[in-house]
Amino acid sequence: MINRKLYDALIDFEENDGAQDYYYKSMEELTGKIAKDGHEETLRDKILRVYAMLFCEDTPMENAPYANVDDVADTADRLYIGSVGYDSEHWYRMKHHFPVIDEDNFDRFAALVITDLNCGMLHEMAVNEGKTLVVGEASPLNMTREQRLNQKTQTVSLGGGDI
Repeated sequence: MINRKLYDALIDFEENDGAQDYYYKSMEELTGKIAKDGHEETLRDKILRVYAMLFCEDTPMENAPYANVDDVADTADRLYIGSVGYDSEHWYRMKHHFPVIDEDNFDRFAALVITDLNCGMLHEMAVNEGKTLVVGEASPLNMTREQRLNQKTQTVSLGGGDI
């Protein structure tokens, strides 16, 4: 379900109606898992659950275990590519042209991050170049170089292919 075709659809989303159709159809597919509230989980639910688990540790999580628009918006600026200390061109949200995270795109941003970690550029960079997605402070663009260099990093393994 979380595969290269979904990743490509997310990358081409703005320019391609077929990519948009594939994305919307994929996000409504059922995963076969029953959530605690009794509903059958969709791929959208799964992505928002995984995103919450990986990135929303310190957000209010009003829709736990799923990230909501505020959780994603609060964490989007923390994600950057490579290693601690990179310049602003390496911030994930900016690189993928998400100037605003809102009701219309928060789940698409979360899906892009999770599919990228699983089978996209981030996955390839981790395997081939040792570069990863780094979770920084709440406002990394306002941090000093020293603050960025002194951050603690933690490796997260998604292991076993699909999330």
